Amino acid sequence: MNKESALKIHQLSVNYEKTPVLWDISLEIPQGKLVAIVGPNGAGKSTFLRTALGLIRPIAGTVAFFGEPLKKVRRKVAYVPQRESVDWDFPLTVFDLVLMGRYGKKGILSRPSRKDRKDVDAYLAMVGLESFSERQISQLSGGQQQRAFLARALIQEADLYLMDEPFTGIDVASSKTIITILQGLRDQGKTIFIVHHDLQSVAEIFDWVILLNMRLVACGAVKEIFTPEWIQKTYGKESLLLDEASRLSQEKIGGFAVS
Repeated sequence: MNKESALKIHQLSVNYEKTPVLWDISLEIPQGKLVAIVGPNGAGKSTFLRTALGLIRPIAGTVAFFGEPLKKVRRKVAYVPQRESVDWDFPLTVFDLVLMGRYGKKGILSRPSRKDRKDVDAYLAMVGLESFSERQISQLSGGQQQRAFLARALIQEADLYLMDEPFTGIDVASSKTIITILQGLRDQGKTIFIVHHDLQSVAEIFDWVILLNMRLVACGAVKEIFTPEWIQKTYGKESLLLDEASRLSQEKIGGFAVS
């Protein structure tokens, strides 16, 4: 029996007031993929995630996770928003931030169990923050904040994760930690969607890509879709970005040959 698609979107359109942001998006993503959502600034990448999650109401179209509307499978879906959208000055410890990930299953008024607390410790250790559990979130670096957010998503033990720019503004060590964890989730059959900006690293990290610029440009396996031709169709006349991506690619090839 075939698995239901992790995500299926049909003719999705979104406006901000009267301005189109996404237009007539249709796509289908199989389960067990690590998916990059790539496109220029203003292409609607974050809007795509937020609309799929029901945080933005579309003017048309349908969204299904595992063949069902979100309200029927909400516990299977976890979300990591942009770090900049969070009030990091709120007086909350790292431990409590991660524990909040359990509220979706238990209810916000439920007392956390001993297992919940042990799980928080386990996921903090997984992201390398076990020694920071009692620290206020405002005292963390950008990379540590992002790892704490990841731990909060992981403790939900979801089947599908939506992450908005988790690699933006973080250190190399945090980036490597997050990549290892995400690829491990993928290997367990989980599906992960990530809004991503670094074109150079797409082929290294991801196995599926959505190329987006208000409309869907292309969607499929990285080795088939992430080509100079499709990238140029996605970014249009942003030649400086394309030139930079090409330069980095050539440097990488040259570096490999030397080594």
